[in-house]
Amino acid sequence: MLLSKKIAIITGSAKGMGKAMALKFAQEGCALAIVDIDIVEAEKTLSEVSDKGGKGIALSCDVTREDQVKKAVEKTVEEFGTVDILINNAGAAGVSFPIEEMSEEIWDKTFSLNLKSQFFFCKYVVPFMKAKRSGKIINLSSIGAFQPPAHHIAYNSAKAAIVGFTNDLANALAPYNINVNALVPGPIRTSFYEMATGSMNAGEQEDFFARLGRKVPLQRPGLPEDMAGAALFLASDLGAYVTGHALYVTGGLPLLPSVQPV
Repeated sequence: MLLSKKIAIITGSAKGMGKAMALKFAQEGCALAIVDIDIVEAEKTLSEVSDKGGKGIALSCDVTREDQVKKAVEKTVEEFGTVDILINNAGAAGVSFPIEEMSEEIWDKTFSLNLKSQFFFCKYVVPFMKAKRSGKIINLSSIGAFQPPAHHIAYNSAKAAIVGFTNDLANALAPYNINVNALVPGPIRTSFYEMATGSMNAGEQEDFFARLGRKVPLQRPGLPEDMAGAALFLASDLGAYVTGHALYVTGGLPLLPSVQPV
């Protein structure tokens, strides 16, 4: 197994991409701290991990609160002794506003959830990784950092800042044998699209995702399992010589779909 005896914290792992990562990592022998603000759904994910023979704990945490982040890391270390892998997956886009209508409050909340939360977790996890001179940190960015699909300036700016944050940390921690990388998801079929599809019936939702897929070179939207596979690569020894990299998991974006022959 690729992650045998490893300990991972995965934020936002009650649903979607984070949940898929948790289940994939459990299959590979990793013990997990399933960290999410929704403890009910986190417990459900933990139950699925346990059903697969995996070990873990579910922790309630508002990732924008430094005191709660510190406590979550401390509880993980109390339970498992250390942290080998940190995946900063928690984040959300929220409501989009044109820049002239953007309030300072919405801007700050968006950066707090998507960027400052990653700073908090790295702040409290890195000392354990430095002490044992090894570790893997994976930060979630977005294709919106490079090719915004829509005007969502607070979210896209925060996701772009994550790439700079990742590069700086990768350089600083390389002497300690700590790999720091970013994952750049494209259109992944998760609750991210709930605002667009929530009022649709099942057939309308399938049509929506089919249209979305046609905008992608691989002609389909991604699945949470696609992200889990990429995360496994970076978190395992398969990615031992990769650091300071933003890995696109986008179905080929920002390339344009090829023109199909008639």
